[in-house]
Amino acid sequence: MATYLRQRPPGWFIAVAVLLALWGVLGCIALYMHVKFGAAMDPNATDWDRAYYAALPGWFTPVYAAAVGGGLLGSIALLFRSKLALPLFAISLIAVIVQFGYVFLGTDMLARKGAGATMPFPLFIAAVAVFQIWLARFARQRGWIS
Repeated sequence: MATYLRQRPPGWFIAVAVLLALWGVLGCIALYMHVKFGAAMDPNATDWDRAYYAALPGWFTPVYAAAVGGGLLGSIALLFRSKLALPLFAISLIAVIVQFGYVFLGTDMLARKGAGATMPFPLFIAAVAVFQIWLARFARQRGWIS
């Protein structure tokens, strides 16, 4: 009977997986703040901000949860060297696209606040999600996860 031996990942891989897990925890904290406080978490919230939060559709929070939860669970899967990291990261990226697609195409956020104020951080979040998928594929090709 043949046994499959996983390759031991290098230290940088573990360090990056830990950083991605911390990133996921921060995302979960942001989700909690979004759910618990909404616009009230910003002392400078305007009437528009309060109306924006009040008008978010019911599906928005579960999609947000899938985005941050998929990223966190995918990072944990990387640390446990599980092949589940890739589908979890894919769920996260899809949810990020849906979430920010709605924010930028389904609301007047860009017109109200401007691209310079609203686009950089969501683009960074999407880039991290793409990187997570790349890293999981890279790790699978190297035999670090299975």
